[in-house]
Amino acid sequence: MNNMKKKVIVACGGAVATSTIAANKVVELGKKNGIEIEIAQVRISEIESNLDGASLIVTTSRVKRDFGIPLITGMPFISGVGVEKTEKAILDVLKGE
Repeated sequence: MNNMKKKVIVACGGAVATSTIAANKVVELGKKNGIEIEIAQVRISEIESNLDGASLIVTTSRVKRDFGIPLITGMPFISGVGVEKTEKAILDVLKGE
């Protein structure tokens, strides 16, 4: 089992609460799937300065920019709608590297 640590940036527009929920879900998902995840919890404006070594960006608000790595919306973790699809998308990125 390759136990590589994956850096995931979890970013929100303002409210830290939403990105905390999303970050916890991503870490849980990793644990269930044998992936060690390091979270960088930042504001949207700080994504760029945290890109180094990151595999994925999960945001809880709309981001139109392309940062050159996969970006997945974490809104389903907040709303509860479409969670499985989001988890699958996240796993596809983290396992597919």
